[in-house]
Amino acid sequence: MNKIYHLATCSTCQRILKEIPNLKRFELQDIKTEAITAKQLDEMKKMAGSYEALFSRVALKYRSLGLNEMELTEKDYRKYILQEYTFLKRPVMIIGKEIFIGNSKKVVAAAIEAAR
Repeated sequence: MNKIYHLATCSTCQRILKEIPNLKRFELQDIKTEAITAKQLDEMKKMAGSYEALFSRVALKYRSLGLNEMELTEKDYRKYILQEYTFLKRPVMIIGKEIFIGNSKKVVAAAIEAAR
């Protein structure tokens, strides 16, 4: 399976999508217009090892909800990602049996290589 969870309104996501070779082979899911299901999130967690690995601490709501001052559990991370799409680190790229999370240069380079 080749799938990319992204945000159509995010310029960083759009730039990364342009860099992915053979993008036509991927199913794209805009997480703002098509919310992530619990099943999808659980599959991502299985591949990533934890919900925390999928959780974005740079989301604006992270501080405004005071989450930065709380000790979050795996259950909390799952709940917040399902509740609010901005808490998913973006993009999440699933290429075959590998998962690539976020937009760091290293992650994007590895995803581009895997997509070849």
